[in-house]
Amino acid sequence: MIPSISGKKAPLKITACVPKSDPPAASGDPSKSISLLINPSELSLKRKTDFTKCTPMGDPATGRNFARMQPDTLTFNTTFDGTGVVPVPVDSTLPLEVEDQLEALNKVVYVYEGTDHQPNVVQIVWGTLLFNGRLTSFDIEYTLFRPSGAPVRAKVSMSFQGFKTKKEATLEANASSPDLSHAVIVQDGDTLPLLCYRIYGDSSYYIDVARFNGLHAFRALKPGATLHFPPLG
Repeated sequence: MIPSISGKKAPLKITACVPKSDPPAASGDPSKSISLLINPSELSLKRKTDFTKCTPMGDPATGRNFARMQPDTLTFNTTFDGTGVVPVPVDSTLPLEVEDQLEALNKVVYVYEGTDHQPNVVQIVWGTLLFNGRLTSFDIEYTLFRPSGAPVRAKVSMSFQGFKTKKEATLEANASSPDLSHAVIVQDGDTLPLLCYRIYGDSSYYIDVARFNGLHAFRALKPGATLHFPPLG
């Protein structure tokens, strides 16, 4: 459970990750990190799965085939304050002026990283939450101003899309989906119907796989041979 903002406060911290680190690692550069003065009162974490558009022929109401998992989406709102009303922790490096606070945030989450050719991947830490992602939306609403017009309070809404390196995604997926191509080395005792059942969940595809691999004597597979199993159409 994420801790309440009451009592001793643990600020939500956003830190840019080291480019090309695998897995993503937070930078040790203080200029690439920001701790919020006012924590979110609410936080939304959304997950979504995709399914294929077509229902398989003869489907007995099991529904469409699973396609993939979408990246997680993290959304929250916070307030940046320059009135002096909100106590500032002694160890805080947040600037006093709201515009400077927003610019510090902007440098961490939004500024295009030239060496990596994309905005920063950031790590968001708060209580038990640890989320790696990239900014997808950044909305600022100024709500209080000095007589000069300088803003002294602003509401900020941010949304981040979860990020995984190719290595992390491959390990999680385990490359076992029937919607992917597979190369299998035949083991002693393997049969084509058995391999089709392992990969597709249906042994009846063995004729199509035999044809795809140019097999004529598919009943006697040669151990050590490599067979290719195409994705289901």
